[in-house]
Amino acid sequence: MRLTDRTYEDWLEHTFGHEVRIQQAAWFFDQDRDWWDPEPAVALAYLTQLFEDPEPSLRWYSDSQIAQGLTYLVNTSASGDNGWFCSTAVPIEARVRCVEAVASLFAQLFVPRCTLQAHLSETDAGSLNGVCYMWWDGLPCLALPGDPNLRTMQETTLRTMARILGFQSPACQESALHGLGHWHRNHDRQVCTIIDGFLAANPDIDPRLISYAKAARCGCVL
Repeated sequence: MRLTDRTYEDWLEHTFGHEVRIQQAAWFFDQDRDWWDPEPAVALAYLTQLFEDPEPSLRWYSDSQIAQGLTYLVNTSASGDNGWFCSTAVPIEARVRCVEAVASLFAQLFVPRCTLQAHLSETDAGSLNGVCYMWWDGLPCLALPGDPNLRTMQETTLRTMARILGFQSPACQESALHGLGHWHRNHDRQVCTIIDGFLAANPDIDPRLISYAKAARCGCVL
């Protein structure tokens, strides 16, 4: 059933309250599932509220439930692209605020809970680590070619990744580098500037993270 009218609290329970199955597909792949499909302005308002101050909203859920819920909301491999971020019907200020709020989500949720570098596969990174690492890979389209605010959304996203790269968290730094590596193809100058600044400011970080940063600088990430 298509869900279009939910309070913020009901939306949280719908998104994060499901059981995390063992060795089975997540609930959002069930054929008879309910799915959240509000107007884009409502979707971005709820996402912004969650991203800007995640702890009060997520305090009752386990890390695995949070990972599952975030995957459902913003990973196109789970729910496809609902067109919320790229909708020109939403004021650009609201779209920018939602993207900028991702940095707050990283600072308040991923920094304290994610400690491993997922691309190294040293141990089981855990589901929340995986969401952190793949965040920019799965994120829906932020703006379409004909959007008059395309450049604004692109600059906002690059600025947000740069901010996250500055966090003292290997997991978050890795995520930002991963995202920047994928953006290198169309934004090579900006990506190189951001990563060069990061490397210059952090000469003593884990050598493996330095290697990953150098790979991202030329777009060599998976």
